Amino acid sequence: MQIWPAIDLRDGKCVRLQQGDYARETVFGNDPAEMAKHWVDEGGQYLHLVDLDGAKAGSVANWDSLERIRSAVSVPCEVGGGVRDERTIARLLSLGIDRVVIGTLAIKQPDWFRQMCAKFPGQLVLGIDARGGLVATEGWLETSHVKAVDLAQSFTRERLAAIIYTDIETDGMLSGPNLGALEQMAKAVDLPVIASGGVATAEDVAQLSKLPVAGCIIGRALYEGTLKLADALERAR
Repeated sequence: MQIWPAIDLRDGKCVRLQQGDYARETVFGNDPAEMAKHWVDEGGQYLHLVDLDGAKAGSVANWDSLERIRSAVSVPCEVGGGVRDERTIARLLSLGIDRVVIGTLAIKQPDWFRQMCAKFPGQLVLGIDARGGLVATEGWLETSHVKAVDLAQSFTRERLAAIIYTDIETDGMLSGPNLGALEQMAKAVDLPVIASGGVATAEDVAQLSKLPVAGCIIGRALYEGTLKLADALERAR
């Protein structure tokens, strides 16, 4: 199971939000590139980058930080937050970003998303953020009436790299992942599913490794020290 340390960007800093609430922010570092190097030095083999400003505004905002991170490390990186057009996808890939995560536009413009999957095969990730099993959009500021599993199944024939499933109610709360929802999602689609939200301990990683998920994203637990990256990697193995 892959372990993806998360670096969430806001105003050029490394932050974490609780349950996607922009008013509940904790700053963990002022240099995203140094943070990226730190996680790689600790054994990280992948990095999950989120542009929180972009997710809220609807267009990628932290370009400088993304460029510096990509220059600082050589491990695979994926980026999400504010990706709303083909030009942005192409620009991110041209920076050397390996995978681009798209959420809001996949639900709002599914035909466009299918076109992008065909144009960038194996380089796009469907980001499904759910609250109570329903898909949330616009940087988690809006909740739709679409079921997360239904959305995932509607794209199972596309050439996606993966699906990232985030349970907003557990994200940043260090309360443990929503194992039931993750298992349901992983069994519903024939695509790699990356778990996100709530991972707090090595035991959480062990529980996730028993599910048919391809990996998990870990954020606040690494920054607050309730989980060491080395321990997460060991449990994942």
